Amino acid sequence: MWIGWIEFDLLLGDVHSLKEKRGVLRPILADLRRTTEASVAEVAQQDLHRRAVIGVGVVASGAERVTDTLDRAERLVASRPDVMLLSARRRLRRSDDD
Repeated sequence: MWIGWIEFDLLLGDVHSLKEKRGVLRPILADLRRTTEASVAEVAQQDLHRRAVIGVGVVASGAERVTDTLDRAERLVASRPDVMLLSARRRLRRSDDD
Protein backbone atom coordinates (compact mmCIF):
# COMPACT_ATOMS: atom_id res chain seq x y z
CA MET A 1 0.00 0.00 0.00
CA TRP A 2 1.24 3.49 -0.88
CA ILE A 3 0.36 6.65 1.00
CA GLY A 4 0.95 10.12 -0.39
CA TRP A 5 0.09 13.60 0.66
CA ILE A 6 0.66 17.13 -0.50
CA GLU A 7 0.25 20.43 1.32
CA PHE A 8 -0.43 23.64 -0.57
CA ASP A 9 0.52 26.95 1.03
CA LEU A 10 -1.75 29.55 -0.53
CA LEU A 11 -1.99 33.31 -0.56
CA LEU A 12 -5.57 34.38 -1.20
CA GLY A 13 -6.44 37.38 -3.32
CA ASP A 14 -8.78 40.19 -2.33
CA VAL A 15 -10.09 38.60 0.87
CA HIS A 16 -10.91 40.70 3.95
CA SER A 17 -12.68 38.28 6.28
CA LEU A 18 -12.84 34.64 7.25
CA LYS A 19 -16.26 34.45 5.60
CA GLU A 20 -14.77 35.60 2.28
CA LYS A 21 -11.93 33.12 2.78
CA ARG A 22 -14.43 30.26 3.09
CA GLY A 23 -16.08 31.49 -0.10
CA VAL A 24 -12.77 31.21 -1.97
CA LEU A 25 -11.70 27.88 -0.45
CA ARG A 26 -15.02 26.01 -0.66
CA PRO A 27 -14.99 25.64 -4.48
CA ILE A 28 -11.28 24.73 -4.49
CA LEU A 29 -11.83 21.99 -1.91
CA ALA A 30 -14.88 20.70 -3.81
CA ASP A 31 -12.95 20.63 -7.12
CA LEU A 32 -10.06 18.77 -5.49
CA ARG A 33 -12.42 16.17 -3.99
CA ARG A 34 -14.28 15.67 -7.25
CA THR A 35 -11.21 15.64 -9.51
CA THR A 36 -8.86 13.55 -7.36
CA GLU A 37 -11.26 11.46 -5.24
CA ALA A 38 -8.79 12.08 -2.39
CA SER A 39 -9.18 13.30 1.16
CA VAL A 40 -8.98 17.09 1.21
CA ALA A 41 -9.04 19.62 4.05
CA GLU A 42 -7.82 23.02 5.14
CA VAL A 43 -5.11 21.94 7.59
CA ALA A 44 -3.47 25.16 8.86
CA GLN A 45 -3.73 28.96 8.93
CA GLN A 46 -7.47 28.77 9.63
CA ASP A 47 -7.39 32.00 11.65
CA LEU A 48 -5.72 34.10 8.93
CA HIS A 49 -8.00 35.51 6.25
CA ARG A 50 -5.44 35.79 3.39
CA ARG A 51 -3.48 32.56 3.95
CA ALA A 52 -4.50 28.92 3.78
CA VAL A 53 -2.87 25.52 3.83
CA ILE A 54 -4.76 22.75 2.06
CA GLY A 55 -3.82 19.11 2.51
CA VAL A 56 -4.61 16.29 0.08
CA GLY A 57 -4.10 12.65 1.11
CA VAL A 58 -4.19 9.54 -1.09
CA VAL A 59 -3.94 5.80 -0.44
CA ALA A 60 -3.53 3.35 -3.33
CA SER A 61 -1.99 0.02 -4.19
CA GLY A 62 0.67 1.56 -6.46
CA ALA A 63 3.03 4.52 -6.23
CA GLU A 64 2.19 5.63 -9.77
CA ARG A 65 -1.50 6.05 -8.92
CA VAL A 66 -0.64 8.15 -5.85
CA THR A 67 1.83 10.30 -7.80
CA ASP A 68 -0.66 10.86 -10.63
CA THR A 69 -3.34 11.95 -8.15
CA LEU A 70 -1.00 14.37 -6.35
CA ASP A 71 0.16 15.80 -9.70
CA ARG A 72 -3.46 16.33 -10.75
CA ALA A 73 -4.20 18.11 -7.46
CA GLU A 74 -1.16 20.38 -7.85
CA ARG A 75 -2.10 21.33 -11.41
CA LEU A 76 -5.64 22.15 -10.30
CA VAL A 77 -4.52 24.41 -7.43
CA ALA A 78 -1.81 26.10 -9.51
CA SER A 79 -4.33 26.94 -12.24
CA ARG A 80 -6.71 28.79 -9.91
CA PRO A 81 -6.67 32.54 -10.66
CA ASP A 82 -8.09 33.49 -7.24
CA VAL A 83 -5.12 32.15 -5.23
CA MET A 84 -1.34 32.23 -5.46
CA LEU A 85 0.40 28.92 -4.82
CA LEU A 86 3.37 29.80 -2.60
CA SER A 87 4.64 26.25 -2.12
CA ALA A 88 3.67 22.61 -2.45
CA ARG A 89 5.25 20.01 -0.17
CA ARG A 90 4.65 16.34 -0.88
CA ARG A 91 5.59 12.97 0.56
CA LEU A 92 5.18 9.43 -0.71
CA ARG A 93 5.63 6.37 1.50
CA ARG A 94 5.03 2.67 1.33
CA SER A 95 3.11 1.22 4.26
CA ASP A 96 5.95 -1.11 5.23
CA ASP A 97 8.61 1.68 5.26
CA ASP A 98 10.25 2.15 8.63
